Parts: sequence; C-alpha cells; structure tokens
Amino acid sequence: MLKKALENTLTSKESDELISAFDQIGDIIIMRIPDSLLSKKKIIGETLLNEVKVARSVFYQVSDVEGDFRTRNLEILAGEDNTETEYKEFGCKFLVDVENTFFSPRLSTERERIGNLVQDGEVMTNMFAGVGMFSIMAAKKKKCTVYSLDINPAASNLCVKNIELNKLAGKVISINGDASEIIKEQLVDKSDRTLMLLPERSDEFLESAITTTKNGGIIHYYSHIHADKKSEAGKLSEEHYLQVTPVQSKILSSKIVRAVGPRYYQTVVDVKISK
Repeated sequence: MLKKALENTLTSKESDELISAFDQIGDIIIMRIPDSLLSKKKIIGETLLNEVKVARSVFYQVSDVEGDFRTRNLEILAGEDNTETEYKEFGCKFLVDVENTFFSPRLSTERERIGNLVQDGEVMTNMFAGVGMFSIMAAKKKKCTVYSLDINPAASNLCVKNIELNKLAGKVISINGDASEIIKEQLVDKSDRTLMLLPERSDEFLESAITTTKNGGIIHYYSHIHADKKSEAGKLSEEHYLQVTPVQSKILSSKIVRAVGPRYYQTVVDVKISK
C-alpha cells in the first residue's frame, strides 16, 4: 500500500528503506529518514498521512533517544502537532508522549514475556519504567506489587494516569526520581524480581539492582552487545554479565530482545542471585 502510494516520489529501494524505519504508535507515525531523502520529507509525511487512515500525525525523528530523561526531538511533517497518544497492547491502554518520554513499540514481545514470568505475590522493582508499560502489564493479570521508578517527571506522571486507566489485579506504585537514590532510601532487599531496562547504562546501575533484589531473587539485565554472528549475542551477553557482577549468580536464560544496528543487539540475561 505505502510502496504504491510512494511510487511517484521514491524509487523502490528508497521506499523499502523508509518503510522499515517507521513506527506507528496509536495514531502517530514516527519516521527515521535517510539524509538522501530529507529533501522529500514533507511529501513523504503527507503521503503517509493520507494512506494510513488511523494516523493523525506524522513526525520525523530529528535526534536519537538521549539524556537521562530518554527523550528525542521530533519534527511535524503532516497532521496535528501533538506528541501524546493512546496506545493499546495485550489488553492494556497507555497514554504515551512519544517526544517527552521513553517509549518503544518494538519491546512488546519482551513486555509480554516478563508479564508471563511474574507470579502472584511477587514484588518487582522496575528501575527505568518510563510510562509504566512493563509494570502495568505485570500487574494486569498477577497479584503482584510493582515499584515503577523513573527520573523523568513527565514519564512518572503518565505512569500514574496509566495505572488509573487499567483494571489491575496487582498494584503499581509510581515513584519519580533517581533509581539508585530511591532504592537506597526505600527499597533495600524488597524485590523478588528486578528489571533493568536501560541497556546502555546497565553496568553503572547493577549494584543498585542487586541492592533492591532479595537473596534468591531474579534480575533481568539488559545490555547492548556487538556480535558478528546473531546466534552468539546471547552467550556474549552472559559472559559480559559474569565479568561485571559482584554477586554469585546463576544464569537462567539469555536472548536477543531486538536488533539495534548492524551486528549490534539489545540482549537480556535473566539471573538468580545469591547474597
């Protein structure tokens, strides 16, 4: 459909590149556009808005996700200049702000996996929770308690709204602030399961993850790994974790969460720690 709509504007190769680099989040489309096509960005945006009937806005991603608040700059190409939308996933509803808070639709499989691993009665610490998607999906079906931490006030505020939007079996507690400080002050040895969804800085926060996790608890340790062969990425991330961890750990599993670049992967290692 999109290829056909863009056939007068772009070559087949150009349109392939574009289609693989856009995300649809609720009624918003976000595009990463190669430099070679920037001169055509407006017409690309308008074409997409016309073709994708549920779309209200098309944005061009000007910068990568960056900074402590994990935000990015977006430029409106077509439609309404509003970066807040409602997104649905696995029976949950979320308000997200695609510019001012961290959100990735490409983590949906991992969100479902973690939600299925959580057990009734567990306490989970979600150290970098964003708008609370992992937290809420865990508490949707299970009678667990999730401490949902984020340093970005806009993300914490949306997390509070998202807790109200969803009927939960468990409880999610949104806390705004630096994860290390919150853990040190409030959450020492509280957690049966700890999520570390900040792969680019996981080593820096590993001590805090261990501090909040009970003896015998599980840490989901995310990292970015270069691997020449895709099949080796999980094993390499296990080796990396074992090099950096200061506690006795039993590796339960490892896997690629998603590709983030050529021969570059976001991985997760699930470990059980002994303190």
